[in-house]
Amino acid sequence: MHHFAVFSSSERPCLSVEDGLACLAAAEIKADAASARWLDADRAWDIPIAEYDAGTLPRLRQQADESESDINILPATGRRKTLLIADMDSTIITSESLDDMARIAGLAEAIIPITERAMRGELDFAAALDERVALLRGQPESLIELALAEAELTGGAELVVRTMRAHGASCYLVSGGFTAITGPVAAMCGFHDHHANLLEAKDGRLTGTVAKPVLDRDSKLAFLDHYCAALGIARDDAVCIGDGANDLAMLQAAGLGVALKGKPLLREAVAVQLNHTDLTGLLYLQGYGEAEFAGS
Repeated sequence: MHHFAVFSSSERPCLSVEDGLACLAAAEIKADAASARWLDADRAWDIPIAEYDAGTLPRLRQQADESESDINILPATGRRKTLLIADMDSTIITSESLDDMARIAGLAEAIIPITERAMRGELDFAAALDERVALLRGQPESLIELALAEAELTGGAELVVRTMRAHGASCYLVSGGFTAITGPVAAMCGFHDHHANLLEAKDGRLTGTVAKPVLDRDSKLAFLDHYCAALGIARDDAVCIGDGANDLAMLQAAGLGVALKGKPLLREAVAVQLNHTDLTGLLYLQGYGEAEFAGS
């Protein structure tokens, strides 16, 4: 069976076809130069290849890194998915919303190191969330709105959702963050629905608690299975994307699991990675060309 090698980048032209073919040849992967196809001028192209040794991918990726390009190798069949499950923090938006709240409240030094350890998989997610939220006790509820006002969408976020929906896919935002943030972000991007934790407040002040049960790593996997069942599809028909340890289970279960500028744990465990390309790369991985993007 043939596979596709996909080369992509965001901020600069991606690795040229000639250089990409040289990388494949050095790894003893056969590819037909005449079959190379530009998905997006200067930003992404793919090419069918013969069977390959998965052990060569890290070396190929290292070569592509020099040009700030991503290289991924995918099965030739079933590339386009009918379900998208996306993480929010550091995925659909560029920052960690709880860290943004901490910074605004002057609590960054206490909270951000806990976030970093949790995202690396060094701490239990639910326990780390409770610990961080407890530090916000007594802060004005308006802190949420201030953090939301500063939130920035990752490049390609709206385009991915609009394009996948235009081609019949269902799209859901599933986050270990807070519903007060995921709701507006989901609406901005056009997700069908969103799921996250409820940050509790009383009399205009944060109580320092999160409603239970906490939406965690296992919950994300459960939502993947829930929507697969609801749509009558298999896990193989789903694409999931995230950046931290909390996303690992769903990324490994999905037909296409993608680490977006992933933490070290994800870079070691997840084969498909976007380390240089923005979220538009999620479309390239599925074989979408620029002419098929929503609004083109």
